[in-house]
Amino acid sequence: MAKKSSKSAAAGVSLVIVESPAKARTIGKFLGSGYQVEASIGHIRDLPQGAKEIPAQYRKEPWSRLGVNVDRDFDPLYIIPAEKKAQVAKLKALLKDAKDVYLATDEDREGEAISWHLNEVLQPRVPVHRLVFHEITKEAINEALENPRQIDNDLVRAQETRRILDRLYGYEVSPLLWRKVRPKLSAGRVQSVAVRLIVQRERDRMKFVSASWWDLEGLFQKASGGTNFRAVLDSVDGRKLPVGKDFDAATGKLKNPDLYFMDETGAASLRARLEKAQFKVVSIEEKPYTQKPAPPFTTSTLQQEANRKLGFTARRTMQVAQSLYENGHITYMRTDSTNLASVAIEAARDLVRSEYGAEYLPGQPRVYQNKVKNAQEAHEAIRPAGHPFQKPGVMNGVLGVDDYRLFELIWKRTIASQMEDARLRRTTILIEADGCIFRVAGSVVEFAGFLKAYAEGTDEAEPLHGGEETTLPQVVRDELLKCLALDAKSHTTQPPARYTEAALTKALEEMGIGRPSTYASIIDTILAREYVYKKSNALVPTWTAFAVSQLLENHLTDLVDYQFTAQMEEDLDAISRGEANSLNYLTKFYFGHGTPGLKKHLEHKVGEIDARDVSRIFIGQPENQEPIHVRVGKYGPFLEQGERRGSIPDGLAPDEMSLSKCLELLSQSQASEEPLGICPETGKPIFLKNGRFGPYIQRGANDDPEKKNASLLKGMTLEQIDLPTAVNLLALPRTVGQHPQTGEDIVAYNGKFGPYIKSGSDTRSLPADQSPLGVTLEQAVELLAQPKSTKRSFGVAAAPLKVLGLSPVTQKNIELRSGRYGLYVADGVTNASLPRNSTAEEATLEQAIQLLAERAAAGPPTGRRGAKKSAKKAAKKTSVAKKAAKVATPKKAAKKAAKKAAKTSSARDEEVLLEE
Repeated sequence: MAKKSSKSAAAGVSLVIVESPAKARTIGKFLGSGYQVEASIGHIRDLPQGAKEIPAQYRKEPWSRLGVNVDRDFDPLYIIPAEKKAQVAKLKALLKDAKDVYLATDEDREGEAISWHLNEVLQPRVPVHRLVFHEITKEAINEALENPRQIDNDLVRAQETRRILDRLYGYEVSPLLWRKVRPKLSAGRVQSVAVRLIVQRERDRMKFVSASWWDLEGLFQKASGGTNFRAVLDSVDGRKLPVGKDFDAATGKLKNPDLYFMDETGAASLRARLEKAQFKVVSIEEKPYTQKPAPPFTTSTLQQEANRKLGFTARRTMQVAQSLYENGHITYMRTDSTNLASVAIEAARDLVRSEYGAEYLPGQPRVYQNKVKNAQEAHEAIRPAGHPFQKPGVMNGVLGVDDYRLFELIWKRTIASQMEDARLRRTTILIEADGCIFRVAGSVVEFAGFLKAYAEGTDEAEPLHGGEETTLPQVVRDELLKCLALDAKSHTTQPPARYTEAALTKALEEMGIGRPSTYASIIDTILAREYVYKKSNALVPTWTAFAVSQLLENHLTDLVDYQFTAQMEEDLDAISRGEANSLNYLTKFYFGHGTPGLKKHLEHKVGEIDARDVSRIFIGQPENQEPIHVRVGKYGPFLEQGERRGSIPDGLAPDEMSLSKCLELLSQSQASEEPLGICPETGKPIFLKNGRFGPYIQRGANDDPEKKNASLLKGMTLEQIDLPTAVNLLALPRTVGQHPQTGEDIVAYNGKFGPYIKSGSDTRSLPADQSPLGVTLEQAVELLAQPKSTKRSFGVAAAPLKVLGLSPVTQKNIELRSGRYGLYVADGVTNASLPRNSTAEEATLEQAIQLLAERAAAGPPTGRRGAKKSAKKAAKKTSVAKKAAKVATPKKAAKKAAKKAAKTSSARDEEVLLEE
């Protein structure tokens, strides 16, 4: 039996329990020897995640698969997951020597629920206190110790209701999706609404009809010379020119026929008319205006701004913010509040005065009102912790790159929120010539105010106020101007922009759907379930998302209704305030009250819903032809027109699926059924195919067990392929000849990463002007004689993308690398893949340690090749594991590594915020 540490064995200490080891370490710095600080590592209890976790005595119960006894007051079946049992045992052991217990979990619903579960499981026989603070500083902790409270049961009930609600929604609706759309799909209270929003935006893009119009842009100068400036045509003979919003998105036609529409011919004609005209100033308008600073960050606005300015995903933002909070650098990062404590306001005002000057300081502190009806999270905005605030310059060498960038963003936003308004002046000049009016406007910052410290980002394409100043010349009314150039400009209306993570977060918050603290997990979920994928920074829905949204909209309308979902949040807020009864709410949701509940809704849906119907997405109907649909099948989406079928290439976004594109893909697929010709060597037919991953060549019919496929060379299209070329591609790899020095064959290949040649173990990529079909022996020998490129060669490991830190198991650097199947991490002994859709920027040391520990615990890869590799590394793994963990097996070393990983990560984020 392991010996207790002297500290934990000391009698009469106060046991303080927090969620994460990182938070425990930081708090421990401020507490004396009379306190033992330990982490629960997130929730210690939850609903069972599968049949294996359901206790045997409940498995025959009809409600057991839900983990909620819907027949007895929605009583949740809580279990301690296997991976948490050791931690619970540790907490119980520490409790034996404690004189009292402080439950210091976070100040929100989840934190309150964790404290309640700890109290229920540990059953302390000593006094229990609830300790809450919104920043981890000595002053805040001491104040909390002096003012402990009891567990807030209303907050606990609200969290439990949400958990049960999400479980019932997910576990009841998801099986319907498996039956009618595709296995392994999921539905969620907020997740499904988020997907619907993204799908609806793509539908708008698909229906969008672009429109084009022309105008004129003039380059002007004062008659006396000076700076040139540009002005755009605004009206002709008293009729205003249109702009993008004046065109109907569904038809492409002008909404108002009184506007002056010009095509290219009209623009050229007007330009000719104005070539000899006189241009003079007819109006000068100067209008001062002010711009107020944005309020301090909430969870939602921090995610949005970090996405716009730093390129962070919502998940990455929350991971970095969690680290900053747990290490005492910022206040609690899950909050709906824009309020600042009085000491924080004073700290910010002191910095404004010292850093920017007294003229940037308003006479009175700024106070911001919460936009959220019930700010359920911590009751202060996200700001630098303590007072006075730590300055970014001081933290530059202390924090990691991501931590520093986010801390600086929070610091600037907080300081700017207590600064003077920016004062700007907008000047608008109108220039007239032969009945045509040109307009130019420019803004000049007269007093920067808060812009000196910070300017808020935007999701629009227009520049920020206070960004670049536009300087216009000093002119007077009736002053003549020289027109140096007059250009006709074409414009085309653009479809509505897809949602980015920031824009989706903003939309959900404005609609009152979900909680900002869950948005990162929701976005992770819809990416992982392949409902959406990223194209640049935009979220693009898959055809599966269309099918799922179509099913829910047509057959379970309320569950994805925006107002219905927002009302759920209002109801949960009411429960958290003690104004509503959770049992009544769950009963109404599940069984109904006056109207059918979820259970009644789903009773006959399996029989009612036609799987073929919900999986068909209408695209359009060409003239005198059958309609075209996209079908979501078991193996992916495909085109359907009557009896015709067509493949859809991967990466083709739904809004690119025009009727003309559909007909092209259907024609290609139809052509692939007719052979290009007969192979002269085998006598088998050769087909040109277009699959999910692009065009290819196939020799032999689909049912031929010996059929062979060949990829096209880079830059080739199916239209360029004739029978001889197809035969040559199928003949690859091709022996070019024998190397004159080594006598080994030189073989030309068309590889996954491009064409190359190989002789023995020596390889070289073929240059762009050489093809594996035609490279000669002389060219190949010359290429092999050249030194290998500094780029990655076959069999030679590429340099790591970055070093994340030291492994607690191998004591070697953990490196992030890019492999054939995506990103992975390596510690010199074990390799572990990163989750799909991960980016190099998001990878953290804590995540890497966790992934490597899980991979090591899973054992060696299966199969003959995996067995050989594992045999070579077995002794090394065992030796390293023993040395690092002082235990007998790599599995125990992996467990220890996993625990270490959890110390600096928010296990709570991973475990409880994902909806079913």
